[in-house]
Formats: sequence, structure tokens, C-alpha cells
Amino acid sequence: MRARGSLQSYLVTIVMALAGFVTAGALPAVAAPSTFPYVALGDSYAAGTASQQGRCPHGPVNYPALLGSGRIVLTDNVACSGAKIQAGSNPLGTQLSALNGSGTRLVTLTVGAANLGLSAVLDACLATPPVNCGPEIARAQGVLGVCGGESPLGGLLINLYGEVAKAAPRARIVVTGYPLLFESPADTDPDRIAKTAINKATTDLNCVIERAVAAANDADVNIHYVDVTEEFARHGIVDPRSCNRSAFIHSLVNCDPPPPQDPEAFHPTAAGYRAYAEAIKTKLPNGWLDKQDPSV
Repeated sequence: MRARGSLQSYLVTIVMALAGFVTAGALPAVAAPSTFPYVALGDSYAAGTASQQGRCPHGPVNYPALLGSGRIVLTDNVACSGAKIQAGSNPLGTQLSALNGSGTRLVTLTVGAANLGLSAVLDACLATPPVNCGPEIARAQGVLGVCGGESPLGGLLINLYGEVAKAAPRARIVVTGYPLLFESPADTDPDRIAKTAINKATTDLNCVIERAVAAANDADVNIHYVDVTEEFARHGIVDPRSCNRSAFIHSLVNCDPPPPQDPEAFHPTAAGYRAYAEAIKTKLPNGWLDKQDPSV
């Protein structure tokens, strides 16, 4: 009887030990990966549409929606066509109110072109004849200033980046530039002067944005610049009055008429927004887009 009792006691001890082994968490469940709440700010390039009708509509395809997948959760896209940076404590109007303090972990921002009135520059320079192109370029250049020198727009951008960081102190801020709208024109191109001037204005704008990001970064803002010109290279507009399905930017003419005029002229196509999203992903930490990685 003693031997049998000892055996039973031994088996009970083993069972209890195994139970303790399991309940103590020796085989823990895999922790759920964290997510990163994301807010998109900016102008029509972030909104995904050139339309200003209604209350800041968003296009069916835009880079914030493409980024908001995996561990990145798009909580709000408050970008609006025509949005400008304003001086003052809230330099992008009501958009900064969408930032949820320390809860927001990613902010993207595309802004600056509306301050220069680039739409007016395009209208003037691509008119027939382009009689107001020179004055419109000069006006935009006055707002832009000199890259590496005095730039009224650069000062507004630096202030804006600081306000974004203040409103979302734990966020990674990713600022994008703009693509060059046109392929390098041939000498025989009747729009050569206008295209060259518009591309140069865009290059200067990107330079001012990049330097403003660098200045904010020097002030300990977690901010990063994304240059998208390489992604759009060889996919710019060749003839603004003709359809080009290989372009990543809408021309004046709709590729699927009617209507003959494209309301999204000079804004990215679906392929262009995919290029934007891929360029931005290069500035995100490893694992942010991976649902299975709980360590980041």
C-alpha cells in the first residue's frame, strides 16, 4: 500500500508541476503587435484631388490611404485642396486639430505649392500665348525667396513643422516634396520655355522645403524629407494638351473622354500616388508595415 500511495503521490506532483509550468506562462501567447495612428496633413496632393467643391473632398486614390495599412492606421486625412500655410500659432488652419497629442505616431505633410499659387503659374504659362507667364513666375519667386538664403515660405514651413511636433510630440513627421510636372522639353517644343520655368520653380520649392526640414531637424524635431522626383522621372507630362497613359501626372486632357478636360490636371494619377507611397515608406522604420513584428 505504501508503494502504491507513493506512486500516486509522485504522479500528482508531476501533474501539478506541469500545470504550474503552463499557468506560469512558460508558453506565452505572442504579444499583439502595436499599431501606429497616422494623420495626413496638406494640400491637394495629399487629398488626392484638385477639386475644391464641397468640404475638402478626397480622391478615390491618395497616398495616405495607400500608407494606412498593416500596422499603420490612418485615423484622419484632413488634407484639403488649396490649403496654404498661414502665419500664427496654427499655421495650417484647422488641420492641426486632428493631431491627437502623444497618440499620433505618424504625420505626413505635403504643402507649399498653394502658397506660391502654382496653379496660377500653370494657367498663365500654358496659355496661348503665354503673355503673363513671366510676371506670374516672378510673383511666385517673391513668395519662395532664395533657397539657402532669405525665404518667406521657408520661415513659414519651419514654424509649421514646430507646431506639428508640438501637437504630436511622439510622431514621426514625414514631409514630401513635389514631382517635376514635365519631361525635359526638346529644343523644338513650343512650350519649352514655360515647361522649363515651371520645372525650375518646382525644383526651387523642393529645395526650400528640404532646407526647412533640415532646420527643424536641427531643432530636435523628428522630421524627415522625401524627394519624389526620382520616382516620377520618365513619367512626367510630355504634351499638356494630349493624353499620355505612361505619365504619373494628369495632363490637361482626360485620357478617358468625355469630358475632354481633365479636372485633375497637373495632379498625380493612381500610379503617381503609388509612387508617392513607396517613396514615403523608405523613411519609415523597419517593421512599421509588418503586422507580425511586435518589437518596433
